[in-house]
Amino acid sequence: MIICIDEVLDQMNLATLADLCTAELRRCRRKETGDEGYCLELLRRAIQEQEDDAWTALQHCFSDMLCCWVRTHSSCSLVLQFDTEENYVAQTMARFWCAVHDSPIAFTSLAALLNYLHATLNGILIDALRMYRRSHIVPLPEPGFPGEPETRDTLDSEGIWQSIQPLLSDARESRVAYLLYYCGLKPREIVAHCPGEFSDVKEIYCLNRNFIERLRRNRERLNWLLGQYE
Repeated sequence: MIICIDEVLDQMNLATLADLCTAELRRCRRKETGDEGYCLELLRRAIQEQEDDAWTALQHCFSDMLCCWVRTHSSCSLVLQFDTEENYVAQTMARFWCAVHDSPIAFTSLAALLNYLHATLNGILIDALRMYRRSHIVPLPEPGFPGEPETRDTLDSEGIWQSIQPLLSDARESRVAYLLYYCGLKPREIVAHCPGEFSDVKEIYCLNRNFIERLRRNRERLNWLLGQYE
């Protein structure tokens, strides 16, 4: 395929732009210099112009580098026990999308963009490691294990869900919260089981973020409601 590098960036065909972005990222991994404008233009279309195809192309272009960062992480073998490379990449891009969508960040260089993505991925991997450490510090008893709490000492999950629901004014947030926390599904499982309701995992992560923020804003009321089930 012949690529006209003189073509104006904002008029360039998306497929061509994505190919040039991918090539630029490969040069970047080899520490070679190049024209980083292709990646920044693809980002601009995805975030500022809200082009769905551009966002899909952006995820595809950066997925290899994100996977490479997962593989070279100091705790790679451990974090991959909890989830797959694909899901860590999906979480990173979803969290990135939420951050730049809610309060647009101006990336003036490819290095700044990569640093931000790398930091986002590291935060997700650190969260996974913290969950692992907590599970080992306070292990959950097996069913029937001596000292296992009796049913009357545990919180009523149905009651908790009924308490949380009034705090969720948005029907889609409520639906995501129910599927994630009450049914125990993962974001990709929700997309697979409910294709007519949710288009991709980034929507699930953003709705979940809104749900958590809503609970935080209503912390005192939530504590009071949960206290009714203790």
